[in-house]
Amino acid sequence: MKNNVSENKSPFKFFLLVLLLSIPFWILGAVTRDLTEIIPIKLPISALMTFCPLLAAAILVYKEQEVQGIKELLKLSFDFQKIKDKKWYIPIVLLMPTIAALSYLYLKITGAILPEPPIPFLSVIIFFFVYFIGAIGEEVGWSGYVTDPLQNQYGAFKASIIIGSIWAVWHIIPYSQAHQTPIWIFWQCLGTVFLRIIMVWIFNNANKSVFALILFHTTINISPYLFPSNGSHYDPFVFAILLAITAIAITWLWGTETLGKYRFLVQSVRGET
Repeated sequence: MKNNVSENKSPFKFFLLVLLLSIPFWILGAVTRDLTEIIPIKLPISALMTFCPLLAAAILVYKEQEVQGIKELLKLSFDFQKIKDKKWYIPIVLLMPTIAALSYLYLKITGAILPEPPIPFLSVIIFFFVYFIGAIGEEVGWSGYVTDPLQNQYGAFKASIIIGSIWAVWHIIPYSQAHQTPIWIFWQCLGTVFLRIIMVWIFNNANKSVFALILFHTTINISPYLFPSNGSHYDPFVFAILLAITAIAITWLWGTETLGKYRFLVQSVRGET
């Protein structure tokens, strides 16, 4: 199965199926004790819906290509061989930790009382593997299944806004079940939309490698834990502003149609010819 999704695959069916598959987890999160009482992070049990995008994609692929289609879909999780230009590992691995560091620096400059951030290496390693598995559950669906048909129809920028908006709304119930405030949820969701613009940019420039997005998605979840006390001082407002600046710069430099054509390189080539 090619990463280019055929025209008969409906993004609407995918989004609807993700929603329907998530409902039992939202109900479970509402009626059971959440994970915040067990682990030192604000993670409700409804966060297990992270595998719903993968499951939705697998169901839809099975209807068209049966078991072989599912095998090919799962192979996308480790398609790192597609990343021909290795310099793209720099934003994949370092962009979110850099934004986390800038956020911490901003809070320190503005007078927030923060302890020094001793990076808990053991915790980061443990959570890296946990979040990597969770990222597979999400990105095989969001990136491996639905991104290309939306790009083909609307262009990269509009597709990223559509996916990012749905991705953000999808998280609202788990955020509320993690006892976050409405203003926290607003800024977190806004930042989520900007994140998807960045992710589609990486996806297109990394030769549409789903592994690239899985790895980047993992750094999204790990980066707050570079803050003291398991991310207790994470501020989604500051992250959203930094992500907005990054997304605007990317859109200006690479264009809205593909997010993959560096405009100054194109102009330079044209000037030489």
